[in-house]
Parts: sequence; C-alpha cells; structure tokens
Amino acid sequence: MTKNIMREKIKKVIVKAVAELKKQEGFPARIGYAEGVAGGEKNSDPEKNGAGREIVIEHPSEKTRGDYSCSIAFSIAKEIGKNPFEVATLLKLEIEKSKNNFAKIEVVNGFLNFFVSEKYLQDQVAEILKQKNKFGSFKAGKNKKVNVEFISANPTGPLTLGNGRGGFGGDVLCNVLEKSGYKVCREYYVNDTGNQVKVLGHSVLGDAEAVYKGEYILKLREKIKDKTPEDIGEKAAKELLQKMIKPSVKKMGIDFDVWFSEKSLYKNKEVDRAIGELKKKGFTYESEGAVWFKSKELGDDKDRVLVRADGVKTYFASDIAYLRNKIKRGFGKIIIFLGADHHGYVARVKAAAEALGYNRNIIDAIILQLVKLFENGQEVRMSKRTGIYVTIDELIDEVGVDVARFFFLMTGLNTHMNFNLDLAKEKSEKNPVFKVQYAYTRICSILRKAKIVKAARPNLALIKEQGELDLIRELIKFPEIVEDCSKDYQLQRLPQYAIGLAESFHRFYEDCKVISGDRNLMSSRLALVASAKIVFKNTLDLMGISAPEKM
Repeated sequence: MTKNIMREKIKKVIVKAVAELKKQEGFPARIGYAEGVAGGEKNSDPEKNGAGREIVIEHPSEKTRGDYSCSIAFSIAKEIGKNPFEVATLLKLEIEKSKNNFAKIEVVNGFLNFFVSEKYLQDQVAEILKQKNKFGSFKAGKNKKVNVEFISANPTGPLTLGNGRGGFGGDVLCNVLEKSGYKVCREYYVNDTGNQVKVLGHSVLGDAEAVYKGEYILKLREKIKDKTPEDIGEKAAKELLQKMIKPSVKKMGIDFDVWFSEKSLYKNKEVDRAIGELKKKGFTYESEGAVWFKSKELGDDKDRVLVRADGVKTYFASDIAYLRNKIKRGFGKIIIFLGADHHGYVARVKAAAEALGYNRNIIDAIILQLVKLFENGQEVRMSKRTGIYVTIDELIDEVGVDVARFFFLMTGLNTHMNFNLDLAKEKSEKNPVFKVQYAYTRICSILRKAKIVKAARPNLALIKEQGELDLIRELIKFPEIVEDCSKDYQLQRLPQYAIGLAESFHRFYEDCKVISGDRNLMSSRLALVASAKIVFKNTLDLMGISAPEKM
C-alpha cells in the first residue's frame, strides 16, 4: 500500500536524471543506475536494470543538510573521471527541470541534499488519515510464504531470560514481514526425542546421569513413575511443553501457527528419506562404520555425521529432514533464530539445502547474542524461585510484557545486551516505554477534548510551523522503517523510531497550541494529531506493545 514514499520518489528522479545525462557528450552510456529497493539493497537483476548499481538515500545527521541525502555523484565521478561536485550539480540541474516535491536541492561537497516542500508534507497528513492502519504497509512480499522458526527451546525446563530475546524478536519480525506483504508462519520446533529427552528422564529419576535441576524437576519426580529414562523423559518433556513452555509463550503475547514435533520426522520416516535423497545425489559416504554428509564440498568447514557407527541418527540428520519438510510445505524463505553458540550451524544447513537441490539463499539465520540482567548495578544470575536462572515469566511478572518487549527490541539481536531492571521498573519518562505510551495517551486526551469543541473542516495548508512540519517529517519515516526492517531484520529501528516520534510529538505539543479559539488552525492541528495517533498505534502494534488511551 505505502510504496509511494519520498525515498522512492528520490530514487526515481535520480534514475531519470542519470538516463538524461547519458544522452549528453562526455557522460558514458555504460553508466546505469536502477531504483533498486529501499535502504540501499543492491538490485538482484543487473541485466534488467542497466549496470544494477545501488542508490542509497539517507537522512542527514544535520537538519541544515536537508531531509534526504544521496552520495551517488561520488561513484559516477570515479567512473567517468569527473569531480563529484560537478556530477552532483549536473544531476541537480536535471532534476530541477521537472516538477517535483522539493523546496530546494543543494549540492554540498558532492552530496545531493533534498529539502522536501511544505505542500508535500501537508499532503502526507491527509494520506495517513486516509490509509489509517494500512499506513506503512507494502506489497513487496507478494504473498510469498515465509517460515520463521524461533525460540524452539528444548522441552527440558522453563523458558529463560535468553529465550525472551528470540521470542519477542521473532514475533516482531513476523509482524514486520506481514506488514510488508508476506504470508508468514510462526513455528516452534519441539526437540521431543533424542539424547536431551533421555537426560531429562535421568534428571527426573535423580540418578548419576541427572543434569537438570530445580523445583520443577522435583514436581515431575512426584508425578511420573515410569521406569526407563526414555519413557520418563518423553512424558516429562510433554508435561513441560504443555504446562510450562506454552503458558510462558502465551504470557509473552506470542501465538505460534505450528508446534512441530521432531519425533514426527522419525515416525513418518522423513529422516530416512532425507538421508536417502542425499545418498542418491552422491553427497554421502561411509567411514569407520558411520554415514557422513559431504558438507565441506558445499561450504562447511568439515563433513558431518548423519548416522553414527552404532546406528543412531544425529540431530543434524533430523535437522536436514526438517529443512526438507519446510521447503516441501512451500516456503520460499526460511528464517531461523539461533543461539550465539550455533554460529557454525548456518554453513552446514545451507550446504544441506544445496545438496537437496534447493537455493541455499532461501535460508536466513539470525544469531542471537547473550543477554545479562542487571539490578542495582550488579548482574542478576540466579532466579529467586528456581535458584538456577531467571525465567521469562519472572521478568514479565517484574516489569510487565510491554516493557520486556520494548527493552529486548532496543538492542540489535546480533549484539550483546545488558537488561537494566532498574530502568525497566521506572514509571516515569526515564523509561522509554513510558515515554512512548505517554505520548500516545496525550494524543488520545487531546482528541477527547476536541470532541466537545466545534472545529472547522481541516485546511492542511495552515500547517506551517516548524514543530508541525518536523512532526510530519517524523511520521513519514515509518514506512521506511518497516521496509528496512523487513530486509535486514535490524528490529532495533522500531523502538528507536518510537522514541524519536514521542520526542517530536512532545516538542510539537509544547510549541503549537492545538485547542484554541482559531477554529481553522485548530482543525488543521487536530488532523495532524489524529495522523500522529495512527502512526503511534501502527508502530506499537508492530512491536506487540499496547497503546493505552489513559495512563
């Protein structure tokens, strides 16, 4: 829906300007630029789009440098032997020949700086009010099926603090992809067979091979009375999944479409079929009684065992069968959330995809880095209830699900994170979640008061104050944020954007009186406030955070 955004308009006029300059003497025809996609992602089809060179449009750090900036002149200048300032000036003059939405275009040190016109900004208020909850939506996904597998913690204990990062991150990524036009499946892979289940059985028995500890193990010991570790482990895993993991997932506000059982892969002979397919394609061999996958030939650092010498199939064998199952279900993109210690897994699973005859690039892996919890300046290592680790339930009970989500999202998933419990418990604007939600409740309060005041039909041409225009500039960044997150999965943009939007709205509120005796001006500002409400709500919805109308 929201594809006609300013960043795309700038790309279009630059492509057109380059095409016109190519007709001039001294500007080689081989220089070609394509619109590409938002965020500067390289075009995937160079033959179809000239030379396929990327156009990156950014927001300058200094407001005096305009609303948008582009450095395309540098790459062109390097290829044709001209000065970047000269090339940028030629592009500027070419763009200015046609009607556009810019108040002015400046060339500074070879950069093209674009200043958006007041008229364009005013029109965007009406556009947001028209699109409502569709604002920020795209059709880029073209209903392509995407499988996002996240959390997938072994059913051997409660979900921990670390699981919260992948849980919230996975859920929000799904929201972003859905808003970008993809058909998304949220999936949890249940490791309900194999050695970890057997170890769980030993733990419930309390014998010498016990690993898992805690109050929940003691409760299982009282409840499950089977004799073999395997039987005990399977029953315990099922109990933990139903009574501990699924309730925690619900508490996190996550609704999985599929809970996929690893055991079903063996029951349905899918592991055997996957190994058989690899054998048929010549990607296995036998050595020392074991069956190996030739993953090193396909980019892995070494070959991997599929079937051990004792006949037991490895976890990787079931992982390959699971991958094959996903692809056969019609998913054109598979996104997997992995722990920090699973970095080497990516190469081998991509190798498996290629060996099975699929495009390895349909798999994207998101590597989650560690989370540490801090309170009073000290790291919190132990759970108050279990005495072992902090569970996600404990954290949500302490700070609430909105705060937990927001704080986990504030740091990029691929970087280490320190969760500040003291700040998370703050009930003031020091807490970024409170700051954003307070801005939304203030908007709701303004609009409630406006209902008892007679306002004229909005004349958006009256929106001219700096605070008003700056707020609109912030509002129209939302579609860009959605599109960029859908492409590189850097979800920290969302809370950062929400904080910036709240700050922009608070400045507008302080500088521009909304409800006043000037009925015409009041109506235009109320329209702006209403558009801000829509964007705040859309942003909070993407993050899975509530939008309270009163606090």
